[in-house]
Amino acid sequence: MAANTSFWHSYLGVIERLEHFQRAEDILLTLLEDVHSREPRFLVDYARNLEAFEFALCASEDAVTVELPLRIDSDTLKVLPCQSRDIPAGHPPGLSACYLEVSSPGTDLEDWTSVMGGVEHGSGVWCLAPGKVLQHLKELLVSAIVHCRRCFLLQPGDISAENLQEDAMELSLLIRGGWKTIRFDIVPVVRIQQEPLQLQGRQSDRGFPEGSLRKATGEAHFVPASSHCWRSSTHLPILKLLWAVDTMKGPRLDSLRLLDQLRAQDWAEEGGKGGLTFNCLKMVLLWSTELFPSPEDWQDLEGSIYRLLVILLYCLVTQHLPHFLNPEENLFQGAAPDFASLYHKVESFAQDPQHFLHFHFGLPVHTDSWQDDPTTRAILQLPAGDRSYWDTAYFDILLSQFQVYGIEDGARRSAMAQLLSKIQQKIPQKS
Repeated sequence: MAANTSFWHSYLGVIERLEHFQRAEDILLTLLEDVHSREPRFLVDYARNLEAFEFALCASEDAVTVELPLRIDSDTLKVLPCQSRDIPAGHPPGLSACYLEVSSPGTDLEDWTSVMGGVEHGSGVWCLAPGKVLQHLKELLVSAIVHCRRCFLLQPGDISAENLQEDAMELSLLIRGGWKTIRFDIVPVVRIQQEPLQLQGRQSDRGFPEGSLRKATGEAHFVPASSHCWRSSTHLPILKLLWAVDTMKGPRLDSLRLLDQLRAQDWAEEGGKGGLTFNCLKMVLLWSTELFPSPEDWQDLEGSIYRLLVILLYCLVTQHLPHFLNPEENLFQGAAPDFASLYHKVESFAQDPQHFLHFHFGLPVHTDSWQDDPTTRAILQLPAGDRSYWDTAYFDILLSQFQVYGIEDGARRSAMAQLLSKIQQKIPQKS
């Protein structure tokens, strides 16, 4: 067991990332300060712990999303459903697109509509147009870059704004932090106070610190979906939940970091199809935290990782990964991965992790020799529509297939036995 534990933790130690985030963030904050001085309605948040937190977790070179708050009195806003012609193609069906109606913009109406992007919708009704907000923010960023260079607040090569020419719903800047270049995606966000989410059919805060769900979802965040429509954003609420997970005992976030390194190293996309994203793995960790609420589930790194793996394997087989806060949204829609190939890679790792927990110099690892376990595959292929196959007892059964089930909880073992009896009627037994 000591040797087994050693290779898990030694691999985790190798993937520690060099921290260049702080220097790049300082450059970004310098630019945003200048933006704020020109347009006070764009606010600067100097306590960006969550962005640094996500950057430290992610093993790959994904962009860092920075949501720039727009100062608007939420009492003057009303959320209205978008017309179908304004909803962009490929918009996830689980996320509703909406207009943000300015019901009472005050006496400064002309300035509001001309500068901040108001568009008239009917007699005397004005809506905030995200396309105009983005254009205004882009112009401010360009002016800030020019000003900071003239004042020698930026060094040559510190920043590249070439991606600002792209017609996208975020404004991308490449900023040099030490020798590493980091991409920041700047997104304007409108925040509206709301009642904390009530997750239908689920126990509040199950597996999470008490009150963490309420704290994470006390505001509704809206970011551009198209030039006319906004969409709800759960970027910061999800990071707040991960922050709450970090306060709990056990190697939960180490499990996420290790699997993300495998994602970047061995589970990359093939044939132009979309692969797993870091966001997908974040959702898997949050579901694991809810479905395995006992601290005993997270006592060691190996057992923790297998709790993520059994949920990930099930989602790959069913081709359905529900968003943690919006379960009706399937994160595998759109640029879906090659499920068969990706499932084979993840299962091969689950069967023999030691084979993969090292860095490969030279020829890539081949997994052709691994054989599928027919019983495990049969359990995974049980109907996704039956909610009894999406609970702790079901995933405990999957853990037992990988011989990492170690919870001496009578109630859970009883639930596992009852569900196993039901499963055995549906699948052939292992000879």
